[in-house]
Amino acid sequence: MNAPPLLSARPVITAWSAVSPFGLGRQSFVDGVSTAKPTVAPLDRELWPGPATTACLVPDFSAKDVLGRKGTRSMDRVTGLAVSTVRLVLSDAEGNQVVETGTDTALVLGTTMGSAQSAMDFARESSAAELPYQVDPGRMLNTVMNSAAGQCAIWHQLRGPNATLAGGDTAGLLAMDYARRLLDNNRARKVLVGAAEEYSSVRAWLHHHYGGTSTLGEGCAFFLVEPLAGIGEGREPLAEVLAIGSRVYLDQDPRATLESLVRGALSSVPAAPGDVWAASGSMTGIEGDHEQAVLRRMFGDDAVQRLPATDLLGDTGAASSAFRIATVLSVARRSPEAAGKLAVVTAVDNHGVVACALLRLAR
Repeated sequence: MNAPPLLSARPVITAWSAVSPFGLGRQSFVDGVSTAKPTVAPLDRELWPGPATTACLVPDFSAKDVLGRKGTRSMDRVTGLAVSTVRLVLSDAEGNQVVETGTDTALVLGTTMGSAQSAMDFARESSAAELPYQVDPGRMLNTVMNSAAGQCAIWHQLRGPNATLAGGDTAGLLAMDYARRLLDNNRARKVLVGAAEEYSSVRAWLHHHYGGTSTLGEGCAFFLVEPLAGIGEGREPLAEVLAIGSRVYLDQDPRATLESLVRGALSSVPAAPGDVWAASGSMTGIEGDHEQAVLRRMFGDDAVQRLPATDLLGDTGAASSAFRIATVLSVARRSPEAAGKLAVVTAVDNHGVVACALLRLAR
C-alpha cells in the first residue's frame, strides 16, 4: 500500500538532537539506540551524595566544558543540558548555526520542576545565612521553573513565544502539543520543543522518599517543528505529527484511560491499529511493563519490540517521552520499511495524566 502524502496543515519534525547518557548529539543517540548500549554506571559518591549508588548520567557533562566559561558560572545542570541541546539542533556537524532564529521562533520546554537541586540549595543558603537575604543573587534565577527555557532564548536569540510546561513524565508530549497549537494559531513559524531532566542528589532523595526504586537517568532532547508548507531551506520532514493529546485518570490504574486515548488518536486520522509500525511507552520498571502491555495488546509484539527497552537511559522523568520520540526517529532512520508508516509514543505520569502522540514517519 502506498503511504498517503503528508498534509501541509500538520506540523512536521524537521531536525532534532539530544544530550543523553549515550553522549552529546544526535549521532551519539542513534548509535546508542542501535547498539542498545547500557548506560547505568556507579556514581562518584563525593560528587553525588545521596541514597543512590548508580545512575545513567550524561558522560562527563558540564555546562562550562560544552558551552564555554562565559555565561555559565551560575548555570545549573538542567539549564546546561537544555541550552546545549538547542545549540546542537540549530547547528550542523561542524558547529555552524544553520537554522535562523528570531521573532518567528518559539521554544517550549517540558520539565518536572526545573532544578530541584537549585531550589533546595538556594533555600538552604538563605536559611543558613546570618540574614535570609545574604545569598548569591546570581543563583536566584535558577530557582524558578522557567529558568532553563529563558536561558535557551537568551543564548540562541529565540524571540518568539517562550513557554515551560511542568508535566512530570508526560511533559515531553504536553510540550509537543503546546508547540502544535502555537503553529496552528500562527504564533510562530517554527518551534523548538523538547524536555529536560537533570540528575541531582536532591532528585535522588525525592525519588527515594516517594518510594521510587528505578535507576534515575538524565538528559534533554529537542525537536524543530514547523508547518510542512513553511519548512526552511535545506530541511526535510522526518515525521508528521498526526495527533497528540492527553487525559486525566481518576483511579489508580491508568491503563483503560491510556487505551481509550490512543484509540481516539487513531480514529482522528483515521487509522487502524494494524497501520502502526512501532509503539512505545515511556515509563520504566513495573509501571512501564503495564504501559507496554497496553500497547502490545493493541498493536502486537512486533510493533513494541522494534524499539529498544525504555530503561536503557534510566528513569529520565520529564525527558522520557522526548527520548522515546528520538528513539523512534533513530530506529526509523535505519529501517527503510518504516517509511510512511505510523508510530505511537505514550507517557504516563503517576499523578494522574496520560498522553500520547501519533506520528507518520517520512518517506
